[in-house]
Amino acid sequence: MINAIPPKDLHGIGEELSLIQKIHTSTKRDYMGRMMDEKLACMAKARKFEFDYWDGSRRTGYGGYVYDGRWAPMAEGLIKRFNLRDDAKILDIGAGKGYLLYEFKKLLPNCTLLGTDISMHAINNVHEELNDTIIYHKVQERMDYPNKNFDLVLAVNTLHNLALYEIKDALQEIDRLGRNGYIVIESYRTFEELHNMQCWTLTAEAFYSDDEWKWMFKEFGYTGDFEFIHFE
Repeated sequence: MINAIPPKDLHGIGEELSLIQKIHTSTKRDYMGRMMDEKLACMAKARKFEFDYWDGSRRTGYGGYVYDGRWAPMAEGLIKRFNLRDDAKILDIGAGKGYLLYEFKKLLPNCTLLGTDISMHAINNVHEELNDTIIYHKVQERMDYPNKNFDLVLAVNTLHNLALYEIKDALQEIDRLGRNGYIVIESYRTFEELHNMQCWTLTAEAFYSDDEWKWMFKEFGYTGDFEFIHFE
């Protein structure tokens, strides 16, 4: 259940939400099969974040990332969680082809949307209704916007692809730019989940537990909401 957002504790972190779980658990994964299938070569292709990652083989990424409406429930949940109005300003860091932003656009027709990504393939293949909405930008670098310029800044499946020193910069920039924040990160709670994560992920640089991520949020000053993906 997503409750209306309470007053933010500027000295603490936000709440752990549960918006992406149905999307994540809908995919069946053969962890050992991926590990044994020339994973190093597949990782090298995936980490370029270009065609092979988005629209190549499943061995190197999504295996064809097309619009299917899967992000609609997340957009609805975030609108409710943060009481976003029709004229809200939303920034999606690591937006890919912009499918989540498109769901916001359908629900909030007068909202202002901006997405960033480092993949030119994704930027050149955005949803047809989002032309010029997504720009090239690295998540860990400062953006030329004033503090709290956006009603919501989100980063879904992005931060675990960074080195620790880049994660610090990214978390602080997300917190600076947004009145509210929401991030989704791959993580683990048990040794089994760590093993599965290491077998499956192609692009992750950060392999930290839930508690370690929460420590980073406090240490680096991130006060927004968050959600973990676990490989059970």
